Amino acid sequence: MTTFIRTVFVACLLLGLFAPFTAGQDQDVEGSKDHPLISRYPGSVITRYLTKEFDEFTLPLGEVVDENKFTKSQPLEGKITRIVYLAPQGRSVVEVFRNYQGALRKGGFETLFTCGPQGCGSSIANAYANSGDNADYWGPQHGIHYVSAKLARPEGDVYVSLLIDDQGADSRANVELYVIEVKPMESDLITVDAASLANDINRTGHASVYGIYFDTGKADIKPESDATLKEVAKLLQGDPKLKLYVVGHTDNQGALDLNMDLSRRRAEAVLAALTTKYAVPAGRLRAYGSGPYAPVASNDSEDGRAKNRRVELVKQ
Repeated sequence: MTTFIRTVFVACLLLGLFAPFTAGQDQDVEGSKDHPLISRYPGSVITRYLTKEFDEFTLPLGEVVDENKFTKSQPLEGKITRIVYLAPQGRSVVEVFRNYQGALRKGGFETLFTCGPQGCGSSIANAYANSGDNADYWGPQHGIHYVSAKLARPEGDVYVSLLIDDQGADSRANVELYVIEVKPMESDLITVDAASLANDINRTGHASVYGIYFDTGKADIKPESDATLKEVAKLLQGDPKLKLYVVGHTDNQGALDLNMDLSRRRAEAVLAALTTKYAVPAGRLRAYGSGPYAPVASNDSEDGRAKNRRVELVKQ
């Protein structure tokens, strides 16, 4: 997968805040369009356009001190839309940038990092440039303004990264926009069956289960977990001698003591469901909580955190 190390722009932020583009002397590149949640600065035209349903993106969260390296960044995965606009004649980088900043605030977005010509770092233009298809696009740093922002949504966070400078045609403001729509891993994970659980336990002594769902911060099992719980019960019914530890795991978000308690209560909820609803003998199961102590992925991204929020079946 191509790793984008460029600007990101959060969806929903400019919704309805800029007037729609009207055809003029310039034309958008063929096949391009505005993001459905973000309109353009009036009079701008699209010069480059790319969208991918799932890819990686490194969101800048700090200035550049060494060439091509950000002092702080955040890895993201999800749907990525990249749009490069050329602003209309007579509009300065500052004017265009301030309009986007205002739209972000009105849209309820949290600014994660922002910088101007004197604060982005001496090599920020090069850092943004060295990302494959844009290696020839950026010239020397002139009037760069940049912002990273985030909108938290139940269906998945959206991130924005926006870089504007005056390297466009005829020194017009050049707008580089990325929208990263993070995909919640829970919706993509596959419910396992008894045979695959048995295979994992026989091979490694444990099996990760991702088809048991809870609301954030709660230990009540959601109804859509029934299919997975039935497979766990089938596993135990198929091997009467099998005894399991039911171990709850969380990501590292929030206080440690709360995560430890939450992971234990979730494990206990799974044990209770298996013994009451599926008639598994209580003596074959024991519940424990490991909180964030045994991650299987980095907690720096929603993708990784989703993988860490799981229930594991460990052979006694």
